[in-house]
Formats: sequence, C-alpha cells, structure tokens
Amino acid sequence: MRMIGLVGGMSWYSTMDYYRTINAAVQERLGGHASAPLTLQSLDFAQVRAMQLAGDWEAAGALLADAARRCQDAGAETVLICTNLMHRVADVVEAAIDVPLLRVTDAVADAALARGVERLGLLGTRWTMEEDFYVGRLRARGLDVLVPDAAARVELDRIVFDELTRGVVDASSAAACRRMVERLEAAGAGAVVLGCTEIQLLLGPDDARTPVLDSMAVHAAAAARFCLDGAALPA
Repeated sequence: MRMIGLVGGMSWYSTMDYYRTINAAVQERLGGHASAPLTLQSLDFAQVRAMQLAGDWEAAGALLADAARRCQDAGAETVLICTNLMHRVADVVEAAIDVPLLRVTDAVADAALARGVERLGLLGTRWTMEEDFYVGRLRARGLDVLVPDAAARVELDRIVFDELTRGVVDASSAAACRRMVERLEAAGAGAVVLGCTEIQLLLGPDDARTPVLDSMAVHAAAAARFCLDGAALPA
C-alpha cells in the first residue's frame, strides 16, 4: 500500500470522517486487520479561520504548504487537503511538494462524470460557491455548475462556520439545506455536491431526488484507491 498524507483539522469533525472512510475502504478490500498507512497534520482551525477572515490567503497557503511538506517528509506518496474551501490555496500547496496533490475538485468531477452527470448543484461556503478556484475547476472538466441564490449562499456560509465546524447540527438548518437542494434540482441539477466536508452532517442521499455527491466521501474514496492501487481511479 502507498502512504497517504492528510492535511486536516479544518475542521477536525470532517477530518475524523476522512480517517474513518479511508480505513474502512482499505479494510473492506483487504479484510482482516488491514488499515491504511496514513500521516496526518492536523492544523488549528482557529488560526486558519483568522487568516480566512483577514483575507490573508498568502499566510494560509504557507501554513498548509508547510503541513503538506511535513506529510511528504513522513513518507506520504500523495497529499490531500481535507477541506473544500482551503483548496483556494491548492496551487501553492501543490508547488511546495514533490508528490501528487489529490484535489477534492478532481475527485468530485470524476464521480460526477462516472455517473453521467453534466450539471451539478453546489453547496458550500460562499468562497467555494462564488470563486473560480472551485467552480472553475469543475467547469474546466466540462461540468455545468449551479449555486443557490445570494441570500441562500449567505445563510449556508453561516450554517457552516457558526454551526457545523463547531459540531452543532441543527434541524432547522438541515431543513433550510433541503430547500436549497430542491431549488437546485428544480433548476436542472442532475446531482448535488456537498462541497463542504461538514455538510454531510446535515444532508445525505435520502435528502435529494438526484444523486448526492459527498465531497468528503468521494475524496476519501479516491485516496483509498490511490493507497491500494496506486491511482485515484474514478468512483
């Protein structure tokens, strides 16, 4: 098996799910006591969040790049950033290491295209939904991307940072997210991407008529395939 490096802690709730999902996939394939060789750099999300709010993406990129290098130095043969939003600095991280950066956007695109879906509805933080680092990379793969309206984007951003990344799961917030899903489906989305690694705490496959692509799950599955097969083949 090949060692995987995880840059996590943003938040630790979803990083825990990455660890569980990767190891479960490896054990399912190999059986017995098998588990994945992993190295984890778990950052202090309070520090990262302060950089986000200050717009100091240069410092954030340097922080994550340093963590990725530590993963590589520990023997990782690929590195994952265990958060969608911080792929805003993915180019900086990728340039800092000599092993592949396994991007969440590529895992999401692979999963969508493998299912024959061409139009995606995207839920995530405002940066993720509004900026080109995420939506643009999906569109470069030939995917059409729909996002909620401005008011819904503000509300979803609040839900992520005031609730989910603090471990708060609220029924009214789940209902609000389901309404966003319904509107994206009505606008023609053939699948809905949970483009924040914590949104899966609120929404699941039964909360949509179309397929739900959990970014954490497809990203972790790609990592497990790399670990086992040496390539992150489409799901």
